[in-house]
Amino acid sequence: MKRNLAMVLLGALALTGCSKLTKENYDMLEMGMTQEEVESILGSADNCGKTLGTLACVWGNEEAKHVKVVFMADKAVTFTYDGLK
Repeated sequence: MKRNLAMVLLGALALTGCSKLTKENYDMLEMGMTQEEVESILGSADNCGKTLGTLACVWGNEEAKHVKVVFMADKAVTFTYDGLK
């Protein structure tokens, strides 16, 4: 039982160390990228919502470290970040 728990914790620790939410990856984003292109850099979005013909997607937690990209006609038109190193 302890061995299984140790393996799960080790796996979780390894995944947190591989976060794609870095300033380096943010700097790779460009206006006009598709959602697929952004996801190839940042991974799958944690949350997306549609409003008035736009799609806003967030990677991470808006209350902490995150990247937010707004798409219009499947092209990135704005992107912001907070808490990245």
